[in-house]
Amino acid sequence: MEYIPEPRQQLILCCECGTAIPPNPANMCVNCVRSIVDITEGIPKQATVHWCKNCERYLQPPASWVGCDLESRELLALCLKKLRGLTKVRLIDAGFVWTEPHSRRIKIKLTIQKEVFTATILQQTFEVEYVVSSMMCPDCTKIMAQNTWKAMVQVRQKVDHQRTFFYLEQLILKHNAHQETINIKEVKGGIDFHFAQRSHAIKMVEFLASMVPTRSKSSEQLISSDTHTSTSNYKFTYAVELIPVCKDDLVSMPKKTANALGQISPLVLCTRVGNAVHVIDFKTLQVAEITGLVYWRQEDITPVCSMRDLKEFYVVDVELLGQQFGRYALADITIQRMADVGRNDNVIIVRSHLGNLLNFGDTVLGYDLLTANINNANFERLSSDDIPSVVLVKKSYPERRRKRKQRNWRLKTLNKDEGDLAPKKLEQDKMEADFETFLRDLEEDPELRQSINLYKDSSVVRRPVPDMDDDDDEDEEAPEVPLEELLEDLTIGGGDDYDDVDMA
Repeated sequence: MEYIPEPRQQLILCCECGTAIPPNPANMCVNCVRSIVDITEGIPKQATVHWCKNCERYLQPPASWVGCDLESRELLALCLKKLRGLTKVRLIDAGFVWTEPHSRRIKIKLTIQKEVFTATILQQTFEVEYVVSSMMCPDCTKIMAQNTWKAMVQVRQKVDHQRTFFYLEQLILKHNAHQETINIKEVKGGIDFHFAQRSHAIKMVEFLASMVPTRSKSSEQLISSDTHTSTSNYKFTYAVELIPVCKDDLVSMPKKTANALGQISPLVLCTRVGNAVHVIDFKTLQVAEITGLVYWRQEDITPVCSMRDLKEFYVVDVELLGQQFGRYALADITIQRMADVGRNDNVIIVRSHLGNLLNFGDTVLGYDLLTANINNANFERLSSDDIPSVVLVKKSYPERRRKRKQRNWRLKTLNKDEGDLAPKKLEQDKMEADFETFLRDLEEDPELRQSINLYKDSSVVRRPVPDMDDDDDEDEEAPEVPLEELLEDLTIGGGDDYDDVDMA
């Protein structure tokens, strides 16, 4: 058997340290090459990333803010973009090195390659440490700073009560239309909504127009201008006016407008306000809808009497006439003023749409047109045949009945800023009275409750019901919200866009 010796690799000595190494173009060992050439030179070993603690977003230069989770691909890409000198080497691998989440440090392990000599490629691994620096983004700055907004929506209504704004507030909460607001300010006669972007304000204006009849106009104010780049900074203001007709208002209109609405009476009663005003002729049960376009084009449909003009009457007799429309029934009702009950026999016979809601001994709220002081041009032009003595509006319930029971439901309200001046005691009492009237409307009107959210109040402790007299047993119970219409309240921690309001 012939012996064949194994070929031996030729070795050379390193020109620096004299170590025997395989031949290479540099004639140096790896350790000597690394000691002479540092391929990480020019790449910073420490950098800073800016992080907004409010929205938890990171600054991506030059001016964009992105949301990234810890040790995510997005955060890794953001950190690599902040390293200068990576374009001169070849990136082989990159990954996170675990650090404490509260340490405000992010460490990344990089593996790079670079040709140091002819046909000599050196690979090296090193770590880069990033310091997380807190910095507030422009969006959060506008939210935290006062009066720093891009667009504002001013909502106003020319009435002497706040019931419409209470209803509008519940609509906004149900549809989450306040999500983009940076501040909500309560002012005299309405509410101001501040937004960081103009598109959000336009979206709010469109939402209000879809809920109630409105008209709006816009204006802009120049804040700054750059002549070199032809850019300007504006603040936009949208003034939204709500229709000044509310539920249970007595509305008067010219004959021409009444004929255009289907030959309806020029003196009607408002039963509901949605995306249109729903009115009813209390003498014939004829109904009509007044849209915002019709109202603002004419501007001669004006309320004659409002909620504060309501008087209480005692029902003596109810004679149904047979005609019905929905929950209303036409009837001739004999009533007596509460001041005349037990003193004289002065009674008034009126025709009303509340025939199936009233019985003998009930009390009813209405407008006493014989004693009311009315200053309205349309009302003065009406003939005496079109003007009744009393217009009945809705059934009333004894105050003692309402106070006996505690409401087992509650509403949510927007977190509003009262402004520089808090309301005076008189204005506060007036607002509380309007809010109580709104709550009673919710209890009495199931159709009104369908458009808003009512929540169960688990903190309510039922008070013991006192003994009732025989006369009280004959009274009808005050209306309540059924339990099946209430929603369970689900509160996720950290939400402060609304406040809970307990209904006592």
